[in-house]
Amino acid sequence: MLIEIKKNIKGSILDVGGGGEGIIGRIYTDRVTAIDNRQEELDEVPDFCRKMLMDATNLLFEDRSFDNVTFFYSLMYMTSDVHKKAISEAARVLKKGGHIHIWDCDIYSAGTEPHIVNLDIVWDNNKVHTSYGIVKGEMQSFESVVGILKNNNILPEYHFRNDNHFFICGLKK
Repeated sequence: MLIEIKKNIKGSILDVGGGGEGIIGRIYTDRVTAIDNRQEELDEVPDFCRKMLMDATNLLFEDRSFDNVTFFYSLMYMTSDVHKKAISEAARVLKKGGHIHIWDCDIYSAGTEPHIVNLDIVWDNNKVHTSYGIVKGEMQSFESVVGILKNNNILPEYHFRNDNHFFICGLKK
């Protein structure tokens, strides 16, 4: 799957699950605070951004601290209960008028077989090829994520779907 990211996010960014390749941190550098609940994932991120070991369901930031919150293929690693808590916390630390940006995928074949996502991510003159894989006992969908956003006063302004992948940009009311 090809994902082209345009550098159009303005202001500060909290990147939830920003370990591993650290895509959002690579693109937006010093405006990003990347959090992950696994230190080894944060250790992999190049030193382009601020990195913090933190649980997405218990963010240690003041209310309305960030202009934007991003989830780049991180929801797929969370249960549906964690989705609700992580998005609720994201909404809490998001400034009024701020945006949540979510790139992820539908997972309908939950079970014992791994769900593998192969991505080619492009921005400016950069390209990263990566794969994410999980064995997840629960399904997730674009519709379930939109429902959680709406329950947290996040109005989906724009979305894009391609096969089972989606992007959602939501505005905090």
